Amino acid sequence: MGLIIQQRALEAAGGLRQALPAVRKRDKALFDQIHRAMNSVVLNIAEADGNDAGTAKARFASACGSAKEVRAGLRPAVAYGYVTGAHIRTVDIALDEVCAMSWRLSGR
Repeated sequence: MGLIIQQRALEAAGGLRQALPAVRKRDKALFDQIHRAMNSVVLNIAEADGNDAGTAKARFASACGSAKEVRAGLRPAVAYGYVTGAHIRTVDIALDEVCAMSWRLSGR
């Protein structure tokens, strides 16, 4: 758990604590998508940390894609008025950092 990227991913997940129930209440499918993608970010980073270099690169690339998916899912949640931009701003920043770190770690 010493990876900075893992810490940032967990911060993003924690930042969704207030937003996810609001999304779930209004749009179960969008909630499920965001929730699964956020779990994928954290789990792919953890898997990368315990794998050989080739597999680790693939897991970091997957983590980046899932982080982008969470960010994309939050956009309609804001647009539909389920949550405010202020509620997800810190999550978005953390996920942007996760994307940058995971992209670099994936060797792309």
